[in-house]
Amino acid sequence: MIERSGVITFQGNGLTLEGTAVEVGDLAPDFSILTTDLAPKSLADYEGKIILLVTVPSLDTPVCDVEARRFNQEAADLHEDIEVLTVSTDLPFAQARWCGAAGIESVEVLSDHKDLSLGHAYGVAIKELRLLARAVFVIDRNHKIVYSQIVPEVTDEPDYNAAIKAAEAVL
Repeated sequence: MIERSGVITFQGNGLTLEGTAVEVGDLAPDFSILTTDLAPKSLADYEGKIILLVTVPSLDTPVCDVEARRFNQEAADLHEDIEVLTVSTDLPFAQARWCGAAGIESVEVLSDHKDLSLGHAYGVAIKELRLLARAVFVIDRNHKIVYSQIVPEVTDEPDYNAAIKAAEAVL
């Protein structure tokens, strides 16, 4: 397993990311994750769509909660061909509970708890915590990465506007 240090911190302390980093221009790697009702999902399930792929450490933390709610709000106004996926390692049952309490309707919340398939494929699995780094990727209809941001400090929010503009630019 490839490991990378010096990419992210949590409250100033360095962490190790596992997996191969994806870059703009790369083909998006496939993944196997779960819906809140335990149904499997992969990249192929979003054929023909533009994917705004958001990874967060845990929906039950303040920054992740704010971020997921913000993307949910933004997603309501996006073109129907843009799918916003929020992925964490939270258990699907906890995600379903959180979505209900937060009124999440415009974002699909998915779990990578089982084997960190997406986390390793996109290079955002945090070794020390078995969580996902805070990151945003935009994948075009041809499964090409057109935008990538791994947020350097886990407690900071991503650049919402840049991610949304990147998704809208490939419509």
